[in-house]
Amino acid sequence: MSDRPSPLADPHIAFDPAEGRRDVVVLGSTGSIGTQAIDLVLRNPDRFRVTALAASGGRVALLAEQAHRLRVAQVAVAREEAVEELRTALKALYGSEPLPEILAGPDAAAQLAASPCHTVLNGITGSIGLAPTLAALEAGRTLALANKESLIVGGPLVKALAKPGQIIPVDSEHAALFQALAAGTRADVRKLVVTASGGPFRGRTRAELEHVTREDALAHPTWAMGPVITVNSSTLVNKGLEVIEAHLLYDIPFDRIEVVVHPQSYVHSMVEFTDGSTLAQATPPDMRGPIAIGIGWPERVPDAAPAFDWSQASTWEFFPLDDEAFPSVNLARHVGELGGTAPAVFNAANEECVEAFLAGRLPFNGIMDTVTAVVTEHGRPAGGTSLTVPDVLEAETWARARARELAAKATAEARA
Repeated sequence: MSDRPSPLADPHIAFDPAEGRRDVVVLGSTGSIGTQAIDLVLRNPDRFRVTALAASGGRVALLAEQAHRLRVAQVAVAREEAVEELRTALKALYGSEPLPEILAGPDAAAQLAASPCHTVLNGITGSIGLAPTLAALEAGRTLALANKESLIVGGPLVKALAKPGQIIPVDSEHAALFQALAAGTRADVRKLVVTASGGPFRGRTRAELEHVTREDALAHPTWAMGPVITVNSSTLVNKGLEVIEAHLLYDIPFDRIEVVVHPQSYVHSMVEFTDGSTLAQATPPDMRGPIAIGIGWPERVPDAAPAFDWSQASTWEFFPLDDEAFPSVNLARHVGELGGTAPAVFNAANEECVEAFLAGRLPFNGIMDTVTAVVTEHGRPAGGTSLTVPDVLEAETWARARARELAAKATAEARA
């Protein structure tokens, strides 16, 4: 193990700032990360230019509006059936002007990730972001990574392709660690401290969580995110994934990555050094700051996000994590230590269970109960450091099918 953080995201690596504007491809442009990134770009036209957009195809009108406003060369949708609607929406905005090239299908985002640009912002939600992540790295693009799932399910694949400094993390926690790690070398680090808001159910026992509703879970106290990520924050699965991500990005053992609950979400994460000092990165909750680090590093973007008003009194609290009510973090550590296909199974099973919960087919506690059962049944993972894409896809397919079976069984038993 080296005496410095992994070069996957090493703030000590020397970067060459781009000349003039930096060309950026935005994947997941109609989601929370994508829309905030576009806002940042539009406020800094001298620094950034978006050349291509990709989205699932569920919000075609917004995608067309983004394409027109940014004057991109290419637009991609994962759903091929959305092409005609997209073309119609674009024609209404462009009139007699030439339309951008339209790409469609499950491989469209990966095609854009390899297109000519400086930086690819991967803001896609879910493990479908793996292929674009690999495509961007293989093409030599700087990868601003908001799609943590691609690193979780394909860690060895991603690390094998990434060159020193090629990945810049966009999660608020990992952007915080990235910045704090600049204060020392790998040998100086005692532990990483990842903060969690605690979600909407902080302080509740497992028994009190049994009957929480979809609306309860989506009412996050500090962050505005998409429904899947918001539910993951309420179960703290999101935090478990971030622990695995921190291990992969910074090459820090799992027993030296701690999670602490911080309801205000002001401190985004901390690094404790061997001399006893702790460096915390803090801003008001706003993802435009981490996005600016992701697409602008090593330069900072002035006024990317709000700053604190230090003339106003405030209280910052920190609490230990309740592992009984929220077992997801310890389960994530377990699958992370197993490696191979285990993280892919964990993530895929969780995605299926979250979908079932949002549809009213699974109770809240049933999410982690089912994920735990799938991970346990999976047993010894395949792949290890020789993991392949087919390994990941096969494990995910099995995990999704098994999670659906177990969720359906649990629902039937509850109704009997």
